This record gives sequence, C-alpha cells and structure tokens, in this order.
Amino acid sequence: MLGNCEKVEHLITNITETELSDLAELFKVFGDSTRIRILYDLFEKEKNVTEICDDLEMNQSAVSHQLKILKTSKLIQARRDGKAMYYSLADDHVKTIIAMGKEHIEE
Repeated sequence: MLGNCEKVEHLITNITETELSDLAELFKVFGDSTRIRILYDLFEKEKNVTEICDDLEMNQSAVSHQLKILKTSKLIQARRDGKAMYYSLADDHVKTIIAMGKEHIEE
C-alpha cells in the first residue's frame, strides 16, 4: 500500500496530456467565487435552486447558470422531485478539494 507522498509521486509521473488538460479544466471551475459559494452551501445537505438563491442572495438565473457548469464538471449532482430539482455535492472529493485549497491559503 502506498503512503500519501508515494501516491502523489505516482499520480504526477503517470499523467497523460489528456489528464493534464482535464485537470486544468477542473481547476478553472474552481476559479469562480460564486461556484465556490454554491459548493459551500451544499456541504451539509441537498438544496433546491430557491434555497440556494436565498442563501447566497442571488437571482435564479445567475445561480442556475453556475449550477449547470458545476453539474457539467461533475462536482454536483441533481435529482428531480416533482417539479423541483435538488442539488448536492457529487461526492466527498469535492469537500476534500475545497478543504485542501482552504488549508493551503491559510498557511
């Protein structure tokens, strides 16, 4: 079993050009503070668009646009309940990425 440093080294030395490009695209998604705010808002539980809009004090059009980008990037998932769509983080990796970024900027 590999330790953390060995895992990182393995990932770095075995990355393809396609993976580098995909990784760059993923990090671009994190380059918008509104998207980060939406991700933070979904940390505890799933929410519908209206709840997210209320929490962030933003209009539905702006939030919906960012939700589409986050969903396309596979950072969030959506489920339908009647007419409402509920959004949640795609998996715990999203929390880990944000937590590591926050830790980095606090150093």
